[in-house]
Amino acid sequence: MGDSDGGKKRNGISRSLKRFFGVGDFGFSFMTNIETYYFTYFLTNIAEFSLPVVTMITTIASVVDAALSWIYGVILDTFKPMKWGRYRSWLVVIPWLVPFLYAFQFIRVGSGTAAVVLIIIATITSHIAWNIPFVANISMINMASKTPEDRMALSSSRAIWQSLGRVFYSYVGPAVVSVLAGIVGEKNSYGATAFVFAALMAAGYFAHFKMFEGYEETGAQEIERMQRERAQRKARGRQEKESGLLKCLTTNPYLLGLTVADLTKYIYSFVASGIAVYYFTYVAHNKDLTATFILISSLLGVAASYLSKAAAKKFSARNTVIYAYLAMAVVLVLGFLFYRQPWAVILLVSLAQFFCTMTNACGPALYADCAIYSEYKTGKNATGLIMGLSNIPLKIGVVSRGILISACLAIAGFNLETVEKGITSPQLERGISMGFTIIPAIAVALGAVIMIFGFRLTRAKIEKFSAELEKRK
Repeated sequence: MGDSDGGKKRNGISRSLKRFFGVGDFGFSFMTNIETYYFTYFLTNIAEFSLPVVTMITTIASVVDAALSWIYGVILDTFKPMKWGRYRSWLVVIPWLVPFLYAFQFIRVGSGTAAVVLIIIATITSHIAWNIPFVANISMINMASKTPEDRMALSSSRAIWQSLGRVFYSYVGPAVVSVLAGIVGEKNSYGATAFVFAALMAAGYFAHFKMFEGYEETGAQEIERMQRERAQRKARGRQEKESGLLKCLTTNPYLLGLTVADLTKYIYSFVASGIAVYYFTYVAHNKDLTATFILISSLLGVAASYLSKAAAKKFSARNTVIYAYLAMAVVLVLGFLFYRQPWAVILLVSLAQFFCTMTNACGPALYADCAIYSEYKTGKNATGLIMGLSNIPLKIGVVSRGILISACLAIAGFNLETVEKGITSPQLERGISMGFTIIPAIAVALGAVIMIFGFRLTRAKIEKFSAELEKRK
């Protein structure tokens, strides 16, 4: 790989990392959006499966994906470190498998049960193959950073590229599908697009691999250090067991608070996103405003990603998240008060997305703080495990998305036969508006309370723990 395995340890965040860390996540956004926007359409309209079969495929795949979400960090922290480092190696070893596995998620081969099984296997294995480097990628934030400011700089850069990926995908994604349909045919166009965008992700992760050169011990260096530490403990007559990964979790109450608070954010994100089309169709009576809302909120997301670093520097990442949750609650409640004025709702809910994206930018830095606290308490580096747990709220949100949206519509009294006749009652309009604003507002307000009382890792404490860890090394 042209990598200097025995290279010197680098100090400070390089210019390339400050500017370009996140290009892999830019590709990751393109890759996952193909699934978000086209997977169900492919299953129903291209593969021509019945609705019960489609439901079975998507449910099995999402449940297995959620069930496995905790294991990726364990793999990183327990497997023998590879040549280029415990975490960095995974950025180059696994991603190149993803395009081939992911493409088969969008290709129907054969008929009957075999076709269904193949798509389920392709979906599960492609997600496993991209989740491992995904966790390794965010784990490298902690490996490369020495200060909270460094961690926030990398988290912010990553969030900017993620947000740009979502904005550009809205224009590029459908166009690529159309172009490839003209080359390989409509039936194969979705698989071809999945392959291309997964390859874009792999190339971006390879760029991250090169950028992080020198920021992590090589596999040989880590093995040598661990052997030396064991010999030193033995020489001092300390025969106690090394702290296990489980202890890293049981001694870290802040991690639980952060994870639960994160879940409230995803409740907002999935419920508001899923009900948006219902609001603009049956309350605003202008379905075309949905695209306008998505564009405005996405552009504000880019701005939030850029501003998050300055906000975290002034207030700390923890306080930025708390203030953002409270601001989201306020603007969402205001959105409900003006629910009969669509443009006011677009502005206010887009502002909520602005603050939500700011919390997304701070998230990796906060999980990295938890990893530092855990290592300080136990002496065990469980960065992969802890950073991997940041996936769990997202996966729970994906699984529960349909349940939450269905519940909101039921509360509103939604009836398809009635609305297809053009009949919408004030109760329905008010209920849909509550699902779009009030219910998410309650969720994020709860998230703010959890962060205030359940996550007390301040910037001063993290700096103290980091300094102590440097002394130990």
